[in-house]
Amino acid sequence: MTKIIQTKNLSKSYGNTQLLKNIDLTIEQGEFTAIMGPSGSGKTTLMNTLSTIDAFSGGEVWIEGKSLLDLKKKSLREFRQKRMGFIFQDYNLLDTLTVKENILLPLALQKKPLSLMEQRLAKLSEALNIESILHQYPSEISGGQKQRTAAARALITDPAIVFADEPTGALDSRSATLLLEQMQSLNKTFDTTVLMITHDPYAASYCQRVIFLRDGKIVNEMFKGEQSEKEFFDRILTIQSALGGDRR
Repeated sequence: MTKIIQTKNLSKSYGNTQLLKNIDLTIEQGEFTAIMGPSGSGKTTLMNTLSTIDAFSGGEVWIEGKSLLDLKKKSLREFRQKRMGFIFQDYNLLDTLTVKENILLPLALQKKPLSLMEQRLAKLSEALNIESILHQYPSEISGGQKQRTAAARALITDPAIVFADEPTGALDSRSATLLLEQMQSLNKTFDTTVLMITHDPYAASYCQRVIFLRDGKIVNEMFKGEQSEKEFFDRILTIQSALGGDRR
């Protein structure tokens, strides 16, 4: 398999506080991976570092075989815009744009042809079951629909990897399940690599792999294999409890 993310001795410090400590990590193309850990374990710091939002203090990071140390600030920004997608807990939709316009905005900023934009929109809106709301505004749709809109916007650029930060955190259980099922389907259908930060073992149970952090270090990981969501959930809950994480 192709390595899409690789780190070696990755570290991150703020002042005298070391948030990430010599992390060695490999994410393969097409993996759906969750990163879990107690509050303050370094989950968000790791995501921000891997997604080039934040600089790291030591070690090295490769994305699609490119060392981030070799990319200048402008190149990092362009790389982030073209090769990465982001799904946030608070949706980050523009209220003055329709669902369709929100989704297409990244391609519009890249000045992509209208035909390409419409083609990608048709596939994603069907896969995420949001075809009927494309001409509505964010204020007119539910939280689950907003999050699926945000997912479509993250995927519209055909990114190498999608970073999802607590994507189910603001959703009710039914909407969360629907989003997770659709993210799982998109991962399988489009071979999209997804790296998801979550505190929720239920959300993590939809992933193929779970990485556990504590005190800035990887302390455990597990693979789903042929297990059901329920079986994987129970295993995740056991490890999470041992590490001192939420049992939500």
